[in-house]
Amino acid sequence: MLLTLLLQAQTENSPLQWLFPILLLGVFYFFMIRPQQKRAADAKKLREGLSKGTQVVTIGGLHGRIVELSDEKVTLEVDKGTRLTFDRSAIARQLGTPATQPVGEK
Repeated sequence: MLLTLLLQAQTENSPLQWLFPILLLGVFYFFMIRPQQKRAADAKKLREGLSKGTQVVTIGGLHGRIVELSDEKVTLEVDKGTRLTFDRSAIARQLGTPATQPVGEK
């Protein structure tokens, strides 16, 4: 009985044929596409909100404090007198609030 119903559903153009692909697309959207879009939006918001004195970590794991900002570049001070320049897209996360100390002191 069940086998004949399944065979009829396969041969006819029934709504059951479309149910699995639609469910599969829904699963892909909610478990793969939507979270990735959210992460990308959060990363963009983080990079737009950067300010001087903020402690950050780069995608390579380098910790430093922002000393200069431009539209596309960020200069980090990683030690006294050691400054490195990165693309803004290389900033992975923010560690704390902007420092209240002058840039040259720790």
